Amino acid sequence: MSLSKITTTVGLNIGTVDVGKARLMFWDLGGQEELQSLWDKYYAECHGVIYVIDSTDEERLVESKQAFEKVVTSEALCGVPVLVLANKQDVETCLSIPDIKTAFSDCTCKIGRRDCLTQACSALTGKGVREGIEWMVKCVVRNVHRPPRQRDIT
Repeated sequence: MSLSKITTTVGLNIGTVDVGKARLMFWDLGGQEELQSLWDKYYAECHGVIYVIDSTDEERLVESKQAFEKVVTSEALCGVPVLVLANKQDVETCLSIPDIKTAFSDCTCKIGRRDCLTQACSALTGKGVREGIEWMVKCVVRNVHRPPRQRDIT
């Protein structure tokens, strides 16, 4: 799958992306509230999280922050690197990266000692996407010996 083929997620999309010598498998989970209850089913096999924010949707920013907080406080994702992609940075009226960081500042202490990057991007133009993915690959390679956390389902 080419990074240029990334589209809005409705439900679940699964694909692979080759970045250098790394082959990444993506489980692209939609952000709709009714789908968020499924996210934790994928955490056990997760080596990195890419959290996408719509930088033009200020009305849903609080909801997005709450969902992000659930992700970074999940015990199953402890130590897993997090890439926050601030999408739609090509739109003139979008929130800036400093604005987004301010809005999410309550979450900073909950991120813990994991690697975390907020990257401006535009899925439409591709700007910033590759840079973010390459950062994630470096983090995952550095953490390669961190086994996925299996949760006790009993």
